[in-house]
Amino acid sequence: MSERLDVLGVGEISLDQVARLPRFPPFGAKLAVLSWTEHAGGQVATAILTCARLGLRAAFIGCVGDDSEAERCLRPLEKAGVDVGDVRVRPGVRSQGAMVLVDEGTGERTVLSHRPPALSLSPAELSPARLDATRLLLADAGDPELVAWAARRVRERGCPVVLDADTPGAEVRSLLGAVDYPIVPEGFARETFGTDRPEEALTAMAREGARMPIITRGAAGAMGLAKDRLIQVPGFQVPVADTTGAGDVFHGAFAWAVVRGLSPEGCLRAANAAAGMSCRAAGAQGGIPDVSSLRAFLAAQGQPMEEGGR
Repeated sequence: MSERLDVLGVGEISLDQVARLPRFPPFGAKLAVLSWTEHAGGQVATAILTCARLGLRAAFIGCVGDDSEAERCLRPLEKAGVDVGDVRVRPGVRSQGAMVLVDEGTGERTVLSHRPPALSLSPAELSPARLDATRLLLADAGDPELVAWAARRVRERGCPVVLDADTPGAEVRSLLGAVDYPIVPEGFARETFGTDRPEEALTAMAREGARMPIITRGAAGAMGLAKDRLIQVPGFQVPVADTTGAGDVFHGAFAWAVVRGLSPEGCLRAANAAAGMSCRAAGAQGGIPDVSSLRAFLAAQGQPMEEGGR
């Protein structure tokens, strides 16, 4: 419990059924799928797996059912050396799952997910010892009360918090200023702040207390605001097989870069690259890079990776 961690992930873990389609059908139609495969996933689980593959000492806390699906979605984390000893198991409850529909032509996906309410976690279930032993906290907004409590605790001792927020709502909005690095997609920013100008949404999050708010823009890259300085980093052109999990990989690689001490630009560049690389393989976790492949990818793009000051 007292062993030092580089990053602690708190949030969702899922088992995804991925169906590749020749095209998206209209309502009421029938369509034969090209393939049907199973992949482990989940927002924070995939992000933490990214951290581990990039070389960080990582732990994950989430909640699963007492079914075989739980074993299958935890297996990649265990194989990568992620500590999952504090994962909660709910007897008689089914683990979180998702149906992912992938357009074969573009690689774009639609995700239909189900998380039973019983899989929610409360602050009482989160180990203070774990929180006190990590250098960075990475969380999604699935359980807002839990995240708010955990963020307050770790930030009191100067530990940064990275938040993956993708579903607008009042509770989630309240978290954006309570963390250091809120990372939100462009659509979230537009709906939450009522503007088509990303820089205005970034400014609003900074005013609410965020150290460096970030907006992801898919293939267009990402934008961040650090000390009133707007940073725009373009995405990378890659052959796309499946965009599932690209955002989660972005969050994990960004957290890795923060721990490594990269500059704001370096953090966004590494996260963009890792997310792009992940799109080249099927499933949320199939294309996660390690450090050597990430470094080689950036070098091939003429953008050598920062080494940081860890």
